Amino acid sequence: MLRTPTGGAGHGAAGSGERLMSIGTVLHQLRDEFPEVTISKIRFLEAEGLVEPRRTPSGYRKFSAQDVERLAQVLRMQRDHYLPLKVIREHLDAVVRGERAQLPVQGQPRDLLDGGWDLEPERPTAARLGRAELLAAAEVSEEELAEWESYGLLAPGQDGGYDSESATVARLVADLGRFGLEPRHLRAMKAAAEREAGLVEQVVAPLRRHRNPQTRAHAEATAKELAALSVRLHAALVQTALGVRLT
Repeated sequence: MLRTPTGGAGHGAAGSGERLMSIGTVLHQLRDEFPEVTISKIRFLEAEGLVEPRRTPSGYRKFSAQDVERLAQVLRMQRDHYLPLKVIREHLDAVVRGERAQLPVQGQPRDLLDGGWDLEPERPTAARLGRAELLAAAEVSEEELAEWESYGLLAPGQDGGYDSESATVARLVADLGRFGLEPRHLRAMKAAAEREAGLVEQVVAPLRRHRNPQTRAHAEATAKELAALSVRLHAALVQTALGVRLT
């Protein structure tokens, strides 16, 4: 549902002495830090009330420096903390009102090449998401989620809930979809991930069955390290195959 912007720097038509920028200029500035951002993403954030650019008499968007900084803050909070847009908007609006608002922490940043991946076994805890919570966190529709589940890209646990990574998977599937990649195209990625997980399990399974608690604890640490190395290798192989350097 489209939102009424409340926290942007400007209201009304452009026309003051302040230097304003076109959406293309804003995109160019943001892409230094956020290479994945698109004009469609900026327009979506505007529609969701995260920024309110001014408008020329002919209807063109004009952004102030404060608008650009606000967009950068939104993108950082999405990237680094995996927060829903509603939470981000409420936090930024509270800051604008002069309130001391502490940023909620929903997750941790994940870099494909830094090795800092947390792969503890899935457990039913309060951190698990219900279906409605997953839809809100991933900002996807019920129809999209149902389609992705039909292709095996996502699945609830035995308790009917989803782990925290499911929201990340859903957002990534949605992002790939904007480039024309459909769920059926992504089944190969899912299959490859399951094969990699199987290799890790072959190594650590004997350790997990050991009587010594320290050995079992070592199994979990080994699984994390192997998984991180696997992710880094996969990223490097994709870059090599494409002949490009991902930054």
